[in-house]
Amino acid sequence: MPRPPLPDDVAELFRRPNPAVVAVLLPSGAPMSVATWYLVEDDGTVLLNMDAERARVSWMREHPEVALTALEEGSWYTHVSIRGRVVRWEEDREKALADIDRLSRHYGGQDYPTRDRARISCWVEVTHWHGWGAAKAD
Repeated sequence: MPRPPLPDDVAELFRRPNPAVVAVLLPSGAPMSVATWYLVEDDGTVLLNMDAERARVSWMREHPEVALTALEEGSWYTHVSIRGRVVRWEEDREKALADIDRLSRHYGGQDYPTRDRARISCWVEVTHWHGWGAAKAD
C-alpha cells in the first residue's frame, strides 16, 4: 500500500461526500465495520464523529488502528481505502456539535438534526492508502 500523500486526483475523489465504511478492532482483535461519514481535514487527517455511547468509541480507544473505504458515488468499483491511527479525540458537545454539523453539511447540506445526544470526534492520521478503479495507484 502506498504511503501519503495521495495523488491530487485521488485526494480530490477522497474529499467528496462518498459513501464510506470504517473498520475498527473489537477487544478480541476481531474486525468490525460500520457505515460512516468522514471528512478530510486541511492537514490530511480524517475526521470521524460518533454518538459518545457507541461501543466502538471504547474499542477505538483501546485499538486506535482503523481502516476506512470510501466508494465513489454511483461507481463502487472506484474506491479509496486508507489505514491509519486515531491521533486525537475531542468531545463534540463542548463545541456545540460543530464537528457533526460539518459532516452533516458535507453529506446533506444542513446541520445534524439530533441535538440531545453527546457526540465525540476523532481524527485519523493516514499512514497507508490504496485505490482501485479510477483511483488505482500506478
